[in-house]
Amino acid sequence: MYQNTPPRSTIRLTRRGRLVLIATGAVVAGTAVAVPLLSLKSAEEAKPASLVIPEGWRASQIYTAVDKALERPAGTTRKALAKADLKLPNDAEGNPEGYLFPATYPLEDKTTPESLLSFMAATANKKFNGAPIAAGAQRNAMNVYQAVTIASIVQAEAASKADMGKVARVVFNRLERGMPLQMDSTINYALNRSTLKTSDADTRIDNPYNSYQRMGLPPTPIDNPGEEALRAAISPTPGDWLYFVTVKPGDTRFTASYEEHLRNVAEFNAVQKKSAQPAQK
Repeated sequence: MYQNTPPRSTIRLTRRGRLVLIATGAVVAGTAVAVPLLSLKSAEEAKPASLVIPEGWRASQIYTAVDKALERPAGTTRKALAKADLKLPNDAEGNPEGYLFPATYPLEDKTTPESLLSFMAATANKKFNGAPIAAGAQRNAMNVYQAVTIASIVQAEAASKADMGKVARVVFNRLERGMPLQMDSTINYALNRSTLKTSDADTRIDNPYNSYQRMGLPPTPIDNPGEEALRAAISPTPGDWLYFVTVKPGDTRFTASYEEHLRNVAEFNAVQKKSAQPAQK
Protein backbone atom coordinates (compact mmCIF):
# COMPACT_ATOMS: atom_id res chain seq x y z
CA MET A 1 0.00 0.00 0.00
CA TYR A 2 1.40 3.38 -0.95
CA GLN A 3 1.70 6.20 1.55
CA ASN A 4 -0.77 8.40 -0.29
CA THR A 5 -3.35 5.64 -0.51
CA PRO A 6 -6.04 5.64 2.24
CA PRO A 7 -6.23 2.51 4.41
CA ARG A 8 -8.83 -0.02 3.27
CA SER A 9 -10.61 -0.07 6.62
CA THR A 10 -11.44 3.64 6.45
CA ILE A 11 -12.31 4.38 2.87
CA ARG A 12 -13.93 3.04 -0.26
CA LEU A 13 -13.04 4.75 -3.49
CA THR A 14 -16.09 3.88 -5.50
CA ARG A 15 -19.17 3.28 -3.37
CA ARG A 16 -21.80 4.85 -5.53
CA GLY A 17 -25.02 6.23 -4.08
CA ARG A 18 -27.29 4.53 -6.56
CA LEU A 19 -28.96 1.19 -6.98
CA VAL A 20 -27.75 -1.18 -9.67
CA LEU A 21 -30.21 -3.38 -11.48
CA ILE A 22 -28.82 -6.70 -12.62
CA ALA A 23 -30.81 -8.04 -15.52
CA THR A 24 -30.45 -11.79 -15.84
CA GLY A 25 -32.89 -12.44 -18.66
CA ALA A 26 -32.86 -11.62 -22.31
CA VAL A 27 -33.83 -8.13 -23.36
CA VAL A 28 -35.62 -8.73 -26.58
CA ALA A 29 -37.40 -6.72 -29.19
CA GLY A 30 -40.06 -8.08 -31.47
CA THR A 31 -42.20 -6.81 -34.29
CA ALA A 32 -45.53 -5.37 -33.15
CA VAL A 33 -48.49 -6.67 -35.12
CA ALA A 34 -52.24 -6.48 -34.77
CA VAL A 35 -53.75 -9.87 -33.91
CA PRO A 36 -57.25 -11.08 -33.16
CA LEU A 37 -58.09 -11.57 -29.50
CA LEU A 38 -58.13 -15.37 -29.86
CA SER A 39 -54.56 -15.30 -31.24
CA LEU A 40 -53.00 -13.47 -28.31
CA LYS A 41 -51.52 -16.59 -26.79
CA SER A 42 -49.72 -17.61 -29.96
CA ALA A 43 -48.45 -14.06 -30.45
CA GLU A 44 -46.99 -14.00 -26.96
CA GLU A 45 -45.19 -17.27 -27.60
CA ALA A 46 -43.63 -16.09 -30.87
CA LYS A 47 -39.85 -15.87 -30.89
CA PRO A 48 -38.38 -12.38 -30.70
CA ALA A 49 -37.04 -10.80 -33.87
CA SER A 50 -33.95 -9.36 -32.19
CA LEU A 51 -31.82 -9.51 -29.07
CA VAL A 52 -30.74 -6.32 -27.31
CA ILE A 53 -27.46 -6.47 -25.39
CA PRO A 54 -27.29 -3.48 -22.99
CA GLU A 55 -24.07 -1.62 -22.30
CA GLY A 56 -22.23 -2.96 -19.30
CA TRP A 57 -23.56 -6.51 -19.31
CA ARG A 58 -21.07 -9.18 -18.32
CA ALA A 59 -20.42 -12.13 -20.60
CA SER A 60 -22.26 -14.40 -18.17
CA GLN A 61 -25.41 -12.29 -18.51
CA ILE A 62 -25.12 -12.37 -22.29
CA TYR A 63 -24.81 -16.16 -22.35
CA THR A 64 -28.03 -16.43 -20.32
CA ALA A 65 -29.81 -13.96 -22.59
CA VAL A 66 -28.79 -15.83 -25.74
CA ASP A 67 -29.93 -19.15 -24.27
CA LYS A 68 -33.36 -17.69 -23.51
CA ALA A 69 -33.73 -15.83 -26.79
CA LEU A 70 -32.84 -18.91 -28.83
CA GLU A 71 -34.77 -21.22 -26.49
CA ARG A 72 -31.72 -23.33 -25.69
CA PRO A 73 -31.00 -25.18 -22.44
CA ALA A 74 -29.17 -23.14 -19.82
CA GLY A 75 -25.43 -23.26 -20.36
CA THR A 76 -25.63 -23.91 -24.12
CA THR A 77 -24.11 -20.59 -25.18
CA ARG A 78 -21.26 -20.78 -22.70
CA LYS A 79 -20.37 -24.24 -24.01
CA ALA A 80 -20.60 -22.94 -27.59
CA LEU A 81 -17.59 -20.68 -27.05
CA ALA A 82 -15.20 -23.48 -27.91
CA LYS A 83 -16.81 -23.90 -31.33
CA ALA A 84 -17.45 -20.21 -32.05
CA ASP A 85 -13.81 -19.46 -33.02
CA LEU A 86 -14.09 -15.82 -31.97
CA LYS A 87 -11.50 -13.37 -33.24
CA LEU A 88 -10.07 -12.02 -29.99
CA PRO A 89 -6.83 -10.24 -29.09
CA ASN A 90 -3.97 -12.43 -27.86
CA ASP A 91 -4.18 -10.70 -24.48
CA ALA A 92 -7.71 -12.04 -24.03
CA GLU A 93 -6.47 -15.65 -23.97
CA GLY A 94 -9.82 -16.84 -25.31
CA ASN A 95 -11.94 -14.87 -22.82
CA PRO A 96 -14.53 -12.82 -24.78
CA GLU A 97 -15.32 -10.46 -21.89
CA GLY A 98 -15.31 -6.93 -23.29
CA TYR A 99 -15.65 -8.13 -26.89
CA LEU A 100 -19.34 -9.05 -26.94
CA PHE A 101 -20.35 -5.63 -28.17
CA PRO A 102 -23.61 -4.17 -26.80
CA ALA A 103 -26.05 -3.66 -29.67
CA THR A 104 -29.28 -4.99 -31.17
CA TYR A 105 -28.75 -8.27 -33.00
CA PRO A 106 -31.27 -9.82 -35.43
CA LEU A 107 -32.54 -13.30 -34.69
CA GLU A 108 -33.45 -15.66 -37.52
CA ASP A 109 -34.44 -19.30 -37.69
CA LYS A 110 -30.86 -20.22 -38.59
CA THR A 111 -29.29 -18.16 -35.78
CA THR A 112 -27.15 -20.25 -33.43
CA PRO A 113 -25.28 -19.34 -30.24
CA GLU A 114 -22.03 -19.63 -32.19
CA SER A 115 -23.16 -17.31 -34.97
CA LEU A 116 -24.52 -14.77 -32.50
CA LEU A 117 -21.33 -14.70 -30.45
CA SER A 118 -19.28 -14.37 -33.63
CA PHE A 119 -21.46 -11.46 -34.75
CA MET A 120 -20.89 -9.71 -31.41
CA ALA A 121 -17.12 -10.22 -31.48
CA ALA A 122 -16.91 -9.11 -35.12
CA THR A 123 -18.86 -5.96 -34.24
CA ALA A 124 -16.48 -5.26 -31.35
CA ASN A 125 -13.40 -5.70 -33.54
CA LYS A 126 -14.83 -3.35 -36.14
CA LYS A 127 -15.52 -0.72 -33.49
CA PHE A 128 -12.27 -1.13 -31.56
CA ASN A 129 -9.69 -1.57 -34.30
CA GLY A 130 -10.70 1.42 -36.40
CA ALA A 131 -10.16 5.08 -35.74
CA PRO A 132 -10.53 6.75 -33.33
CA ILE A 133 -10.30 3.96 -30.72
CA ALA A 134 -7.02 2.44 -31.93
CA ALA A 135 -5.42 5.85 -32.44
CA GLY A 136 -6.68 7.06 -29.06
CA ALA A 137 -5.25 4.03 -27.29
CA GLN A 138 -1.88 4.58 -28.93
CA ARG A 139 -1.97 8.25 -27.99
CA ASN A 140 -2.35 7.22 -24.35
CA ALA A 141 0.52 4.70 -24.56
CA MET A 142 -1.67 1.62 -24.30
CA ASN A 143 -3.01 -1.05 -26.59
CA VAL A 144 -6.64 -1.46 -27.59
CA TYR A 145 -7.25 -4.30 -25.13
CA GLN A 146 -6.09 -2.09 -22.24
CA ALA A 147 -8.37 0.69 -23.48
CA VAL A 148 -11.34 -1.71 -23.52
CA THR A 149 -10.44 -2.84 -19.99
CA ILE A 150 -10.43 0.76 -18.75
CA ALA A 151 -13.69 1.40 -20.58
CA SER A 152 -15.27 -1.58 -18.83
CA ILE A 153 -14.34 -0.11 -15.44
CA VAL A 154 -15.70 3.28 -16.50
CA GLN A 155 -18.93 1.62 -17.63
CA ALA A 156 -19.34 -0.10 -14.27
CA GLU A 157 -18.31 2.81 -12.06
CA ALA A 158 -19.73 5.97 -13.65
CA ALA A 159 -23.05 7.08 -12.21
CA SER A 160 -23.91 8.82 -15.49
CA LYS A 161 -22.52 9.32 -18.98
CA ALA A 162 -21.47 12.82 -17.94
CA ASP A 163 -19.18 11.31 -15.28
CA MET A 164 -17.44 8.82 -17.56
CA GLY A 165 -14.57 11.08 -18.59
CA LYS A 166 -13.82 11.95 -14.96
CA VAL A 167 -13.90 8.32 -13.85
CA ALA A 168 -11.48 7.47 -16.65
CA ARG A 169 -9.19 10.27 -15.44
CA VAL A 170 -9.20 8.84 -11.91
CA VAL A 171 -8.08 5.49 -13.38
CA PHE A 172 -5.25 7.14 -15.34
CA ASN A 173 -4.15 9.30 -12.40
CA ARG A 174 -3.96 6.33 -10.06
CA LEU A 175 -2.05 4.22 -12.58
CA GLU A 176 0.41 7.05 -13.21
CA ARG A 177 1.03 7.51 -9.47
CA GLY A 178 1.56 3.82 -8.82
CA MET A 179 -1.58 3.61 -6.69
CA PRO A 180 -3.88 0.59 -6.66
CA LEU A 181 -7.16 1.29 -8.45
CA GLN A 182 -9.27 0.20 -5.46
CA MET A 183 -12.37 -0.20 -7.62
CA ASP A 184 -15.28 -2.02 -6.00
CA SER A 185 -16.51 -3.00 -9.48
CA THR A 186 -13.53 -5.32 -9.92
CA ILE A 187 -14.31 -6.96 -6.56
CA ASN A 188 -17.92 -7.41 -7.66
CA TYR A 189 -16.72 -9.06 -10.85
CA ALA A 190 -14.47 -11.43 -8.93
CA LEU A 191 -17.37 -12.39 -6.66
CA ASN A 192 -19.94 -12.45 -9.51
CA ARG A 193 -22.22 -9.93 -7.86
CA SER A 194 -23.19 -6.26 -7.99
CA THR A 195 -23.49 -4.30 -4.78
CA LEU A 196 -22.69 -0.92 -3.25
CA LYS A 197 -21.28 -2.50 -0.11
CA THR A 198 -17.73 -3.83 -0.08
CA SER A 199 -16.38 -5.16 3.20
CA ASP A 200 -12.79 -5.16 4.39
CA ALA A 201 -12.83 -8.95 4.00
CA ASP A 202 -13.88 -8.54 0.36
CA THR A 203 -10.82 -6.39 -0.32
CA ARG A 204 -8.54 -9.15 0.98
CA ILE A 205 -9.67 -11.94 -1.34
CA ASP A 206 -6.93 -13.67 -3.30
CA ASN A 207 -8.10 -12.97 -6.82
CA PRO A 208 -6.46 -11.36 -9.88
CA TYR A 209 -9.44 -8.99 -10.14
CA ASN A 210 -8.89 -7.64 -6.63
CA SER A 211 -7.73 -4.12 -7.46
CA TYR A 212 -7.21 -3.38 -3.76
CA GLN A 213 -4.45 -6.00 -3.56
CA ARG A 214 -3.21 -6.11 -7.17
CA MET A 215 -1.53 -3.22 -8.92
CA GLY A 216 -2.46 -2.09 -12.42
CA LEU A 217 -5.45 -3.08 -14.51
CA PRO A 218 -7.40 -6.30 -14.01
CA PRO A 219 -6.37 -9.13 -16.37
CA THR A 220 -9.46 -8.70 -18.59
CA PRO A 221 -12.35 -6.28 -18.99
CA ILE A 222 -15.03 -6.69 -16.33
CA ASP A 223 -18.01 -6.15 -18.64
CA ASN A 224 -18.83 -5.21 -22.22
CA PRO A 225 -18.62 -1.42 -22.49
CA GLY A 226 -20.45 0.86 -24.88
CA GLU A 227 -19.11 3.57 -27.14
CA GLU A 228 -19.41 6.42 -24.60
CA ALA A 229 -17.25 4.53 -22.11
CA LEU A 230 -14.72 3.76 -24.84
CA ARG A 231 -14.51 7.40 -25.82
CA ALA A 232 -13.94 8.31 -22.18
CA ALA A 233 -11.17 5.71 -21.90
CA ILE A 234 -9.19 7.20 -24.79
CA SER A 235 -10.03 10.86 -24.06
CA PRO A 236 -10.39 11.25 -20.29
CA THR A 237 -11.45 14.60 -18.91
CA PRO A 238 -8.47 16.70 -17.74
CA GLY A 239 -8.19 16.84 -13.96
CA ASP A 240 -6.16 15.82 -10.92
CA TRP A 241 -8.87 13.69 -9.24
CA LEU A 242 -7.91 10.56 -7.31
CA TYR A 243 -11.19 9.80 -5.53
CA PHE A 244 -14.89 9.91 -6.24
CA VAL A 245 -18.15 8.93 -4.63
CA THR A 246 -21.76 9.37 -5.64
CA VAL A 247 -23.30 10.80 -2.48
CA LYS A 248 -26.79 10.51 -3.94
CA PRO A 249 -28.23 10.17 -7.45
CA GLY A 250 -27.05 13.07 -9.57
CA ASP A 251 -24.40 14.14 -7.05
CA THR A 252 -21.03 12.50 -7.80
CA ARG A 253 -18.08 14.28 -6.22
CA PHE A 254 -14.54 14.03 -7.56
CA THR A 255 -11.53 15.28 -5.63
CA ALA A 256 -7.76 15.05 -5.36
CA SER A 257 -7.95 15.60 -1.59
CA TYR A 258 -8.18 12.59 0.68
CA GLU A 259 -9.59 14.71 3.51
CA GLU A 260 -12.32 16.11 1.27
CA HIS A 261 -13.13 12.65 0.05
CA LEU A 262 -13.51 11.46 3.65
CA ARG A 263 -16.13 14.15 4.19
CA ASN A 264 -17.93 13.13 0.99
CA VAL A 265 -17.92 9.47 2.04
CA ALA A 266 -19.26 10.39 5.48
CA GLU A 267 -22.12 12.22 3.78
CA PHE A 268 -22.71 9.22 1.50
CA ASN A 269 -22.89 6.92 4.54
CA ALA A 270 -25.35 9.26 6.23
CA VAL A 271 -27.59 9.28 3.15
CA GLN A 272 -27.46 5.49 2.96
CA LYS A 273 -28.28 5.13 6.65
CA LYS A 274 -31.23 7.49 6.35
CA SER A 275 -32.61 5.71 3.27
CA ALA A 276 -32.34 2.35 5.07
CA GLN A 277 -34.51 3.51 7.96
CA PRO A 278 -38.19 2.43 7.85
CA ALA A 279 -40.64 5.13 6.89
CA GLN A 280 -42.53 6.71 9.79
CA LYS A 281 -46.29 6.10 9.79
